[in-house]
Formats: sequence, C-alpha cells, structure tokens
Amino acid sequence: MTDKYAKPFNGLDRYAVVGNPIAHSKSPLIHEAFAKQTNQDISYERILAPLDGFEATVRGLIAKGYKGANVTVPFKFEAYKICDSLTTRVVSSGSGAVNTLINIDGKILGDNTDGVGLRSDIEQNLKFPIADKNILILGAGGAAHGVLNSLVGAKSITIANRTSEKALQLVMSISDINDVRAKMFDELDVPYDLIINATSTGLTDTALPISNIIFAQGCLAYDMMYGRETPFMRQARENGAQVADGLGMLVEQAAEAFYIWRGVRPETQSVIQQIRSLA
Repeated sequence: MTDKYAKPFNGLDRYAVVGNPIAHSKSPLIHEAFAKQTNQDISYERILAPLDGFEATVRGLIAKGYKGANVTVPFKFEAYKICDSLTTRVVSSGSGAVNTLINIDGKILGDNTDGVGLRSDIEQNLKFPIADKNILILGAGGAAHGVLNSLVGAKSITIANRTSEKALQLVMSISDINDVRAKMFDELDVPYDLIINATSTGLTDTALPISNIIFAQGCLAYDMMYGRETPFMRQARENGAQVADGLGMLVEQAAEAFYIWRGVRPETQSVIQQIRSLA
C-alpha cells in the first residue's frame, strides 16, 4: 500500500482514538511507539465523545484536518453508519462495526482491524491455532461483530449473550463457518477449546453468569479487555485454563490501522512488551 493518506497537516499529521470512557486507553502510547520506530511524524490523542455526540465529535476532527481515528467502546456501530465508504474487509464481514476511520479529502472511509488483531495475537503471539477448535464468544456487541469473521477455520462457533436476539442476529451474519449457533449465558453446558470474552464486563468488574463447565482442559480463555485481571479471567484461571488479556490484540489491531494510515507496517513484539511493562 502506498502512503497516499499521509499528507502533512501543518507539518504534523494528527490522529486520535475516540470512545467513552477513554482515559484508560493505551492507544496513544502504542501509536507513539510505532511512529518512533518507523520515523513517522504524527500526533495521536485520546478524545472523549459524549454518548450522544459521537458523529459530531468525528465531524469536528475531520474539519480540523485529522487524518484518521480509531474507534472504541461504545461507538463501533455508529462509526459504521457515518462512513461515506467502507473497505472490502468491512463489507464482506457483514458486521456493521468499524474501528478505524480514514479521512480522504473530507470523506470518511471505514475499516475494521479488530479481527486481524485478534487472530494475529492468538495464533502468532500465543501460538494457539484456531483451526478445528470449538470456539465460544461471550457477548454479541460491537467487539464480537468486529472479530467474528476472522475465526474462519474453526470447527464450530457458539455466540452467547444475556438475551438471544443479538446472538441470533450475529449468527445470521456468518457465512464462512458451517457450525454456528446462538445461546444465552445460562444455556452453556459443554466445554470449549477457545473462549473469547467480547463483553465489556471487565470495565465494571462484573462477573458473567457462566458455568465452570465451559472451560475445557487445555483451553485458552481470552479476554478482549486489557490492563486488569477481570472476573472472567479469574474464573478461567481457577478452572485450569490458559488465560490471556487483550493487550496483544490491541497492539496488533493498532499496527494494522497504522499500516492503513501510514503505508508502513510496524514491529509489534517490542511494543507489546513495552506497554505490558507499564502495568
């Protein structure tokens, strides 16, 4: 990819991450590390958007000349809706969720790098192959939508939610995996090889209503939350699971966004270690 999005803005290209809450975000540290590593002249900041003011916030950034933005909780569906165009990756996923915005002459191109980030972290960093695994995804919101189609090659996927409606909608969006089903949390009664917590319960330190039986021997329990030991991670650890948080995914999805914006692909291992050491 050429560096066609990286035209200078007053000598400094500006980017941001937009969410609510946002103070906890490590994205500025990650992108600053990428920029230093690849000799890119950028700034990157956290932007707190009002819950009812996401579009106005993004339009304001575009008007000020920001070259792009990452989008986090709870705005990934809203980000999809405000885009003028979408990448093939987003369209083919059918997820309706966007986490990366690119400003092209005042028009917004939307992409989603969450799936790439998740699969890279699980398979490359954690050395846990996804092929032929029985996978459970907890939650059916924007985070789950963004990663679902990256799990091609799994033996089966179960999507569990507090209510069945959202889980069923998500099941209907999958076309590349044959064995996909929806369940409510209290219906989970078999073990899984890979369990991905895509809910935001870690932000509020809330335990999920899930049975201990779901943790198969040798399974990987992966929480997309990072920077803290969540109740899900504690429960998984107590049941003998291999446990990982989402810091690796955060860095890997950021690297993909950085590549889209800047046309250079940063190295991620040192950045993961750097951010981990700050915890």
